[in-house]
Amino acid sequence: MSVEIAGDAAPGFSLTRLEHVSARQVDHDWAWARDNAEAIDRNWERRKAKTPGLFDGPVYLASGCTVADGACEARLFEVRYSRFIAFRDAGVPDALVANAFAAIVPHSRDGAVLLGVMGAHTANAGQIYFPCGTPDPDDLREDGTVDLTGSAEREFLEETGLTLPEGAEEEWVLLRGDGQLAFLRPVRFDSDAETLRARIEAHRGREDEPELAHSVIARSRADIDAARMPGFVQAYLASVFPE
Repeated sequence: MSVEIAGDAAPGFSLTRLEHVSARQVDHDWAWARDNAEAIDRNWERRKAKTPGLFDGPVYLASGCTVADGACEARLFEVRYSRFIAFRDAGVPDALVANAFAAIVPHSRDGAVLLGVMGAHTANAGQIYFPCGTPDPDDLREDGTVDLTGSAEREFLEETGLTLPEGAEEEWVLLRGDGQLAFLRPVRFDSDAETLRARIEAHRGREDEPELAHSVIARSRADIDAARMPGFVQAYLASVFPE
């Protein structure tokens, strides 16, 4: 069963419904990172002092994307995580580069949406959003494509312990804005929100260092937390819940 998107995204974001999402790795000479290397290193030291567990591994950012006939292909290039974090902390100063990621958005049988509060040991501590992560070389395939669908499913399983319902439709919503390309895949589960939350919390209890501090349930626009939810999350929830 597909999920109905009731309206447009919140201000600052555009919403595009997609039937297919793909990505491929490309080379990109990122002048901003090269020109700001010292500031990036200082930012990373500051971040590490606050959150010592951060790891400066390789991740992908987007140098663009093409949307046509209900499909989108993103062009991704490899950077160190410290460069990505500095880029984001600086307010995404390069308009030609975007933070691209894919996420499963769990909808419950009773019409709610489930989200997670990020743990204190993460780079996004305290923020509330859908289980997701930045694509990395684990998602790169031999033909040069980057598996965004697999990335979303892996992160969702790791953070929530939930597996997708058999035969779940692969429909996507692209939210563009604030230097982000958020590829969101709404999935309807045949359980109510409290049951899903209990399963997520049980999964968290079995982990030594869970990614999520706890899970939350959104049932209406009144549950949009402007202080802790990133813009793409606010925009998605605004599109799902009517006024």
